Amino acid sequence: MKKREKLDIIRQYYPNALTTIDYINKIIDYVEDKLDLEPSQIILADSICSDDVNSIQYPARALEFLGPFKMGGLDGFPFTGLTGMAAFASHVPDDGAVFIYYGPHIGISKEGIVGEINRFGQNNNSLCCGAAKGALNKLTHNGIQPNNITELDYQMNIIEQILYNQKDKILNSEIPLYEATEVIYEAIDQRIQELIASTRYNCKYIILVGAILINSDSDVGSFSSTKRFEVIDLKTGVRENVIASLQ
Repeated sequence: MKKREKLDIIRQYYPNALTTIDYINKIIDYVEDKLDLEPSQIILADSICSDDVNSIQYPARALEFLGPFKMGGLDGFPFTGLTGMAAFASHVPDDGAVFIYYGPHIGISKEGIVGEINRFGQNNNSLCCGAAKGALNKLTHNGIQPNNITELDYQMNIIEQILYNQKDKILNSEIPLYEATEVIYEAIDQRIQELIASTRYNCKYIILVGAILINSDSDVGSFSSTKRFEVIDLKTGVRENVIASLQ
């Protein structure tokens, strides 16, 4: 299957999606050309789902950055919190930058089925994101209790509460899992902004990339649909929207 054919499948749902390989290439081009930095001057922190498919489909060029520091748990929510943000902020080169890539993920099979992918070595499709799908199933069947957060399944309970708070919006949508993923993105984005505001960084820039990470079958790969690409100049405090550079 050619790249354009793969993109045609994904762009039915995410019109601005790029292959993750092209995506990271464009980001590296930007930081080299516009910020005059090398990837080795930048520490990458990602807040993406701990699902193994994200490690399998992680783009090789991302390893040119320092890290990655792993912030995300189930479906990418930054469960390492303020302590995690402060930890990797203290690891950044003084003349460099922090690059935070974050967002939930969703599967789209080569047949265009939302919420499923065919993984390596499996004959049948499996869920992606399984946590979001599981929480959505509980939401659909009135199985989520408000404020029910336990130590035994803390991360899943947080995802459930995020969906519960937007129950009507999700269940009344055309594709509930798609809408649930949008809701989870907004919760992640809000939390990332809160963590940034409460953290001190001793470097030049914060690079923020918020996206929906889209996984597909093992022979198709992964994609990213950008929702936020901003650069914060820590000397001036200016926040610049540079999302056009990923078009």
